[in-house]
Amino acid sequence: MEKLDATQWFIFHKDELLLQRGENTSHWQTLYDTELPSFIKTKSKPMDVALPDGRTVKALAIDEAIEETSDWAMVNLRASYDLISHDDYKAAGKAYQILYWDTHSRFCPVCGTRAEQKTSIMKKCPSCGFEIYPPISTAVIVLIRRGKEILLVHARNFRGTFHGLVAGFLEPGETLEQCVQREVMEETGLRIKNITYFGNQPWPYPSGLMVGFIADYDGGEINLQEDELSAADFYTKENLPEIPRKLSIARRLIDWWLEQQ
Repeated sequence: MEKLDATQWFIFHKDELLLQRGENTSHWQTLYDTELPSFIKTKSKPMDVALPDGRTVKALAIDEAIEETSDWAMVNLRASYDLISHDDYKAAGKAYQILYWDTHSRFCPVCGTRAEQKTSIMKKCPSCGFEIYPPISTAVIVLIRRGKEILLVHARNFRGTFHGLVAGFLEPGETLEQCVQREVMEETGLRIKNITYFGNQPWPYPSGLMVGFIADYDGGEINLQEDELSAADFYTKENLPEIPRKLSIARRLIDWWLEQQ
């Protein structure tokens, strides 16, 4: 039971989140308490994390993983999607991004002076005045239609055998649509048209924003960029391979397409 005036804590060791076990595998939760339990040892200071609903929660990095018990376990952030509420998963993602930024922004990149925390999302160099904010790496992802088929690919960095969608990072000077065209051409050799915005999703692995698009095939033969992709082909709804889990915008795009068929 949550204590009155308790704070929600998102406690990480690297990319593993401390969770309290629930009665079944879909009702785990993060720590709620007025203070840290005695079994959590760390020299790190907690970070305040402001959520879209107006709440402020605490994020804390610990030096060593908590040993698993009948009550507690350290769970990879991606895997926590299946164990905690969707709201908690989104909050955990933001907490992890803030902790990752804090770890990688301790010194000014201009002059090397130790940076000072000014707000929950801003540090400032006391020497040269340079301001440091959490970086967001923008990436695009696109579902490509060809009649009753969609293009699915297997990237070499995928964890597993599933097939997903063409994706890649935005480069300086590009629009999002130009990035979509470039990534598709580079990775598959295909031309596309009718590029339409679909939606976006924070992607805290470690600090990304995925922007989703829909496009139509406009010509060309598949020619793989082999250092990026190991497979690519067009599939109908009847012969889909394994597809991404529901936590990703890739799955949202594919599910949207399936609903249209």
